[in-house]
Amino acid sequence: MFKMATDDRSLNYKVEGEGGDDHEYTGCETPMRPDAFEMSENEKTDKIEYHFREIMKTLGLDVANKSLMNTPRRVARMYVHEVFSGLSPANKPRITLFANEFKYKQMLVEKDITFFSYCEHHFVPIYGKAHVAYISSGKVIGLSKLNRIVQYYAKRPQVQERLTEQIAQELQNVLQTEDVAILIDAKHMCVSSRGIKDVNSSTVTSFYGGKFLTEGVRNEFMDYLSL
Repeated sequence: MFKMATDDRSLNYKVEGEGGDDHEYTGCETPMRPDAFEMSENEKTDKIEYHFREIMKTLGLDVANKSLMNTPRRVARMYVHEVFSGLSPANKPRITLFANEFKYKQMLVEKDITFFSYCEHHFVPIYGKAHVAYISSGKVIGLSKLNRIVQYYAKRPQVQERLTEQIAQELQNVLQTEDVAILIDAKHMCVSSRGIKDVNSSTVTSFYGGKFLTEGVRNEFMDYLSL
């Protein structure tokens, strides 16, 4: 397994949030409990449905109302089967590699991969585009698999820095090359819909490994993104 190439910055840092809540990012792995997969998806759905109904009651909503009565079940199914489906290893995309028969030695860039994720600090959406590039070490990957890898890691509670690192690490391991670049440009609803309520700003994160650490190769990648 390839060791992910990173710069010297630490993956451990703490950001002081509003109201004094500290937001801490502790590395590339999504924080999971040891018993995370002991319950079936149906059991998780039932449990989330119960607790979300209690949340609605606490907010003063009439969960017997025809418009609201099925909301807890809908939310539970959405959490388990859709927006957080990337938490389950069973949903990890199966990757098939192909021989680089055309001997293509330049970078391959997949631009504008649209994704939706959820901020793990407030459970509100993060949405944006990921740009992915790699230089083949002898194998190539189906183009749709690049999208699927991005979607798999996006469909879990996230911070954008971790999402960037997870996509990069997965591609380096699958493609058996350090020559991977990732750039993500995303909007965070925790910034635009609450707190500072800045609807115009976006957040950009990047990863450069192997040959992409070279200024010329990195600049070529950025030039492709401007086309």
